[in-house]
Amino acid sequence: MKAVIHNGKAGLLGVSFQDVPSKQPGYGEVKVKLKSAGLNHRDLFLMKNNSEQDPHVTLGSDGAGIIEEVGEGVKNVAVQTEVIIFPTLNWDFTENVPSVPEILGGPSDGTLAEYVIIPSQNAIKKPSYLSWEEAGVLPLSALTAYRALFTKAQLKKGEHLLIPGIGSGVATYALFMAKAIGATVSVTSRSEKKRNKALQLGADCAFDSYSNWDEHLHGEKVDVVLDSIGPALFSEYFSHVKPNGRIVSFGASSGDVLSFPMRSLFFPQINVLGTSMGSCEEFHDMLAFIEKHQLRPVLDSTYPLEKACEAYTRMQEGRQFGNIGIVMK
Repeated sequence: MKAVIHNGKAGLLGVSFQDVPSKQPGYGEVKVKLKSAGLNHRDLFLMKNNSEQDPHVTLGSDGAGIIEEVGEGVKNVAVQTEVIIFPTLNWDFTENVPSVPEILGGPSDGTLAEYVIIPSQNAIKKPSYLSWEEAGVLPLSALTAYRALFTKAQLKKGEHLLIPGIGSGVATYALFMAKAIGATVSVTSRSEKKRNKALQLGADCAFDSYSNWDEHLHGEKVDVVLDSIGPALFSEYFSHVKPNGRIVSFGASSGDVLSFPMRSLFFPQINVLGTSMGSCEEFHDMLAFIEKHQLRPVLDSTYPLEKACEAYTRMQEGRQFGNIGIVMK
């Protein structure tokens, strides 16, 4: 079968489109013929950190398709079922947080291929109102946003959410989800085009990430900051979060090392919360939530499987707004 492989060379230099051996599902597994898949920034981090000594891996965590074969012992799904893929492995219950979440697309083979073999519990019935392209980009970003907002931040109707760096899949899902429950949402971006797009999609306020935040927020403090940026903006958050407010971090696009005055943390009693991926319970809850509110992904662009490297280049250059999809023939 055809697949997009990373061979360990630094970054996109290690990406190739090639033939790989086809496998059969083992006990408790299913083989899914993929119709679509999605890219995530996680893929870029994996490619950056891989070395040529690491095993070659099929990239991709998101996907949707049709079950073609089932292994022995599979009773929860059947051949020809249209499914969306839950990308986190071995995390069934929300309270059982793993030290490092396992996920498709590294170290296990992922979804940028014609077929993928996954545990049967990771094959979930596809919401019928979503197209294949929409379903293929949904899983990881929407799950990450849902857990960050509702499991960790406990965002409520009437609260104010700030999303620095609008444009990623997670950020756009968070915007939709927060507005769906009646929260106020402010966003930032260095790109005027992205700010305008966010306003069109329902954001209440959008401003430049490096402007005077107080002017745009009119001195109002927010209840929750959803952070994926890290050091470049993190110290700024403390001036704009209410006492006992929440900063929820799921990424570190500007680096890993933070520096801020401790008194800005403990005097106003700010809660700094970390989150990553999500459980199978949360995935089912997320799907129920998006179906209830009929939420759809923002599709930035789609590429055929053999053009995945071009798609990753678009993501790496920060040109996307929403999700980048991959479609299979």
